Amino acid sequence: MSGTWLRVLTVAAVAVLAFAIFLTVEYLLRRALRRLGRRYRLLAGLVDHVQRPFRWFGALLVLQVTVGSELTGPWREPVTHTVTLGLIATGAWLFAGVLISIEQAALSRLRIGERDNRHARRVHTQLTLVRRITVVAVAVVALGAMLMTFPAARAAGTSLLASAGVIGAVAALAAQSLLGNVIAGLQIAFSDAIRIDDVVIAENEWGHIEDITLTYLVVRTWDDRRLVLPNSYFMSQPFQNWTRRETQLLGTVEFDVDWTIPVERMRAELRAVVDGSELWDRRVCVLQVTDAVNALVRVRALVSASDAPTLWDLRCLVRERLVTWVCETEPDALPKLRALPLSVGSPRDGTVQLTS
Repeated sequence: MSGTWLRVLTVAAVAVLAFAIFLTVEYLLRRALRRLGRRYRLLAGLVDHVQRPFRWFGALLVLQVTVGSELTGPWREPVTHTVTLGLIATGAWLFAGVLISIEQAALSRLRIGERDNRHARRVHTQLTLVRRITVVAVAVVALGAMLMTFPAARAAGTSLLASAGVIGAVAALAAQSLLGNVIAGLQIAFSDAIRIDDVVIAENEWGHIEDITLTYLVVRTWDDRRLVLPNSYFMSQPFQNWTRRETQLLGTVEFDVDWTIPVERMRAELRAVVDGSELWDRRVCVLQVTDAVNALVRVRALVSASDAPTLWDLRCLVRERLVTWVCETEPDALPKLRALPLSVGSPRDGTVQLTS
């Protein structure tokens, strides 16, 4: 009996010593990677995302090598099986952490905040979706590997493979909507139709693309609401993408004024307004009379800006300044309706005078 206890204590001491050595090596390696991470973003990301799964994986590996090889009796099989399952799970967790670190290191090189960021937004969208697909694939493979460690699951796997065609057809029918959204997400990522931070109009809502997942897409509207739409929506419904090729846009401001409006003076005032504003990108500044029927004249101001939010502010500025200019300097040009006397023939006494 004393020999058995001595063996158990020896195995436990060896396991503790091995784990202590592992923690020491892990600590030194982590410090070295943090120091190198000041220069290399990838190494810093590895330390942040791999630290916890690496510790668990190392602890289970030490337990498998030291205790699992020496354990005897009825507890050997369930303990070693549990440790094997833990190794598979932590190994998948470790690999997923490596993938996330690589993605973040690549994304850190992209400049989303710049004006001309179309290429950066496209790569950002593709990397994000590819990373999510690979993480899901790693989780599925790990779950399958864990199930295959059970003898009953291996026996069931043989019969499942024989009926894989029927099961695949049933699964495809049941998950048609899900698979459709996943395939649409892949099309979005690699067709360059939509990117992260694109300005779109969908469901009559204006907003930025905030997030693209495997199955749905999030649009952040101008008033900070979130519009969640399935990926298949953007592959089957028409929508507007204001920043697919470039962020520069044209915008209009329309006025209904009296026929007496001095168009040249209004055009000069428009030029003075945009020249004095940093919102204008100095590409387009046009004032045109687009309609002149009935009692009013329609004047349209066409201006340009570097992006959609700036264009909105510029249009509001032009509208405000020109309305103020018309009211203060050209009050006679304000919209008005005229009523003139009419003479209508009467069958009895000649004419009837109508005035207003």
